[in-house]
Amino acid sequence: MRHQKTRHKLSRDSAHRKALLANLCKEVIQHERIKTTEAKAKAVKPELEQLITLAKRGDLHARRQALSALNQDKFTVHKLFEEVAPRYADRPGGYARILKLGPRAGDATEMVFLELV
Repeated sequence: MRHQKTRHKLSRDSAHRKALLANLCKEVIQHERIKTTEAKAKAVKPELEQLITLAKRGDLHARRQALSALNQDKFTVHKLFEEVAPRYADRPGGYARILKLGPRAGDATEMVFLELV
């Protein structure tokens, strides 16, 4: 049964949504802080935290799963496993935070910073 399995759809089809989430994860890992909309940040935060948990495991299977999730971006996966994951070795979760910035001038969409803690 698929009770309580709803995800943020972000008004996109599944392929577009998957690509968007992968790209946002890559950007957060590379830059450690990005400015995006609140809806996108709330959608990508669980994905990002799952990737960091994978990287904390550190084995080959986890590395291959991360490569698959990040569209075969080896440089980002290397940074994730070698720099980001050791930082959170003793932290049991909550690797990312969302900081509200206020509405965007053009369309009043709520903007946020999504950053690694």
